Amino acid sequence: MHVAVAERRTAARVLHLVSREAWRIEAKFSRYRAGNAVHAINTSAGKSVRVDEETARLLDYANELFLLSDGRFDVTSGVLRRAWRFDGSDRLPSPEQVRDAVAKIGWSRVRWQRPLITLEPGMEIDLGGIGKEYAVDLAAALVAPLTEACLINFGGDLRALGPGRDGRPWRVGIEAADESDVAARTIDLFQGGLATSGDARRYLLKDGRRYGHILDPTTGWPIADAPRSVTVAASTCTQAGMLATLAMLRGPDAEDFLQRQSVEYWCFR
Repeated sequence: MHVAVAERRTAARVLHLVSREAWRIEAKFSRYRAGNAVHAINTSAGKSVRVDEETARLLDYANELFLLSDGRFDVTSGVLRRAWRFDGSDRLPSPEQVRDAVAKIGWSRVRWQRPLITLEPGMEIDLGGIGKEYAVDLAAALVAPLTEACLINFGGDLRALGPGRDGRPWRVGIEAADESDVAARTIDLFQGGLATSGDARRYLLKDGRRYGHILDPTTGWPIADAPRSVTVAASTCTQAGMLATLAMLRGPDAEDFLQRQSVEYWCFR
């Protein structure tokens, strides 16, 4: 992250608040952590689990995205990671592996009645698709009383509270889609969120065909004809991330979808 303040003590306080919030969200919602909210749901074996208010808000948001995406954004689709390993190799899963995973997917099969959630045995949820942008915006809210000259960056998902030193914009590079570590474009960000969805780092390559990591939960296979990457600028990081992901899930219609949202975006194929 970047922060422009006059006092070192203030900068240290901002850094502490941002890092603490990042670790809090990671500890509470990571599917890889035992003993947290997601772990309790995923190991419930068909029993109802009562969740706290913050978890409930994220589940409400997941339900909203499921409806907006016609079922393509599905937080129960994380089980597809058992079939797919996007490591740049040519090792595709077998159709049987994919079918077995798809059989355990379906937010419409989840019973979500605040504050109780009930999953069928063998199903799981994964909030990774919304957690990082959510954490960026929460961190921004925490440090806003201390400084507006701050750019928070969680793995390429950004939130600018205001311009940098002397009112100058933050210079942000949009990564090229070819793993070259060269920015395809540089933009000026004064305020708001920026998020990118794409397959530059996570893909498979088989017989000259590239398989990106954005998967269709209804088939278990990568979204056909999706852009290599989509970057969206919006008022918050959560909104930007939501629009970038929904665009990718629309495959060849990604740009038509973005044009209807009245936001600034960059799409690379």
